[in-house]
Amino acid sequence: MAGFLLALALAGCGRHAGQSPEEAAAAAADAAMAGEESARFAAAPPPAPAKMLAPPRGTFLAYEHDASVRLPGADIPAHLAAVRDACQEARFGDCAVLQITQRGDPYPGGEITVRTAPAGVEALLKLAGEGGEIAERSTNAEDLAQQVADTRLTQARLENEHARLLEYQRRGDLKVADLLTLSQRLAEIESGLQVARQDAAQQQRRIDTQRLTINFQAIGTEQRRSELGQAFSETGAIFTGSVAWVVRFIAGVLPPAILGLALLWVARAWWRRRRRRAG
Repeated sequence: MAGFLLALALAGCGRHAGQSPEEAAAAAADAAMAGEESARFAAAPPPAPAKMLAPPRGTFLAYEHDASVRLPGADIPAHLAAVRDACQEARFGDCAVLQITQRGDPYPGGEITVRTAPAGVEALLKLAGEGGEIAERSTNAEDLAQQVADTRLTQARLENEHARLLEYQRRGDLKVADLLTLSQRLAEIESGLQVARQDAAQQQRRIDTQRLTINFQAIGTEQRRSELGQAFSETGAIFTGSVAWVVRFIAGVLPPAILGLALLWVARAWWRRRRRRAG
């Protein structure tokens, strides 16, 4: 209805302007179509603003596990080597040894840290605890969703800028100074892209694999026996250290004591002589 009224008004204006009936009719038809398009556009809802897609929380978790295994002290080296070999051979999936430590007498023990596929965590713990017991275990997870989103945003921004600068570099009317500045900026962007890709790869590795640390300890009675043996073995060193301390003490105190006694004897002799003269 609004389009039709607008067409009539335009047609009337055309007649008043001296247009022919044919020209007025054509103008009225064009105006009617424009009015319908305007009305349809006004009735349509405005488009929703674009939203940046961010990874949902809880889908980018980096897990870390810590466990303590108690075994007879003599079995610890074999179990430590078994876990190491199983990881290096990827027996339970992708795995890498990050750190390994072994302690001998008098306090036998060891520790190994690996990064393994999720399925390998339970398998490696079962292998480590054969013949012993898992005394303690804990698991924690870090949500990397925000870090992943920031890295992706940085990478996309740098890639877009790199593409625009490459298009600008293809122009043939650039000056030498502009080309040098452009090349320097491209090098900076490529360096930033390399860092962003490395960060993304490291984050993905932490998400796809899990960190596992196994601490091997000797069983309680054996540990106490080791401590007692250590105490007996240190008896000689303790006695020698005590004697050495006494010798050092005497060596430090004896010269001042001798000097003090000599001065005291001289003072007493002088005092007796003075009393005899006075008497």
